[in-house]
Amino acid sequence: MIEELLVAVAGAAAATAVYAGAAARVVKQYERGVVFRFGRLRDDVRAPGFTMIVPGVDRLHKVNMQIVTMPVPAQEGITRDNVTVRVDAVVYFKVVDAAEALIRVEDYKFAVSQMAQTSLRSIIGKSDLDDLLSNREKLNQGLELMLDSPAIGWGVQIDRVEIKDVSLPETMKRSMARQAEADRERRARVINADAELQASKKLAEAAAVMSDQPAALQLRLLQTVVAVAAEKNSTLVLPFPVELLRFLERSTAGPQAAGSEAPAEPSSAAAVEAPLPAVSEAPAAAPGTSPVMPKPPVSDAYLKGAAHAAEGVEPVGDLTGASVDPAPPEDGA
Repeated sequence: MIEELLVAVAGAAAATAVYAGAAARVVKQYERGVVFRFGRLRDDVRAPGFTMIVPGVDRLHKVNMQIVTMPVPAQEGITRDNVTVRVDAVVYFKVVDAAEALIRVEDYKFAVSQMAQTSLRSIIGKSDLDDLLSNREKLNQGLELMLDSPAIGWGVQIDRVEIKDVSLPETMKRSMARQAEADRERRARVINADAELQASKKLAEAAAVMSDQPAALQLRLLQTVVAVAAEKNSTLVLPFPVELLRFLERSTAGPQAAGSEAPAEPSSAAAVEAPLPAVSEAPAAAPGTSPVMPKPPVSDAYLKGAAHAAEGVEPVGDLTGASVDPAPPEDGA
């Protein structure tokens, strides 16, 4: 009797252990358990931890609630400005309702992937190339809205969408490189012209200061000599500014102006054309001697005019050569 009782107890314990083993389930912290009893959804979603189901009657499906990172394959399309590009992206999403994710869509991961590819091609066709390259934040927000609208009915929430890379044809890359180079050259020329304008203004101010103080020009010249000599060159080029010549010219202009106020001397022509003073009669010569003509008195104006005339006459060579005929003697000579 006791033996039969022990066998019955052992059998019941074994059956209980087998039932408990078949009914026991463990749901992890990042999962939720959805129970179907005879194919019908139970309202209670099993929380993380240990849980029990009815073996052979209930079926437990575990749904991962973590954020899923899904790469979107590169999609080739034509932008609104007729440029062929290849764009790839990445989608971050998570399940917020485990029961809806199992009931509303067959495979929510595949559905999100296909919807992301379709939305990415649509965004490429609606955008310009400049938007794809420089305004990606706005395009990411547009993609997120396009994916989140249908996904929210599947119990899935789109957390973030990012465009990773935009591939351009080689011809377009070369064209963009030439455009960027031309733009940088234009900006360099504008900056250089602006620098020249500022430098010219400063030089004009410096020239005005130096014109007020002529000694500053000489000091600047000495500074230039010192700067050139510091290079230890064998040849020293000393610049001679034109402003220094003008300074010297203004310095010598004063004495010349003072001398011009003196009474002007008669010109050589006036001195020559002036009538000579009357010659007084010479005393009669002694008999048997030739008469001696007295020299007329010469004025100072005549002497100065002769000197100026002699300075203006160029020296000539000997005119008594063989090619020059002697002058015929005068009659009665």
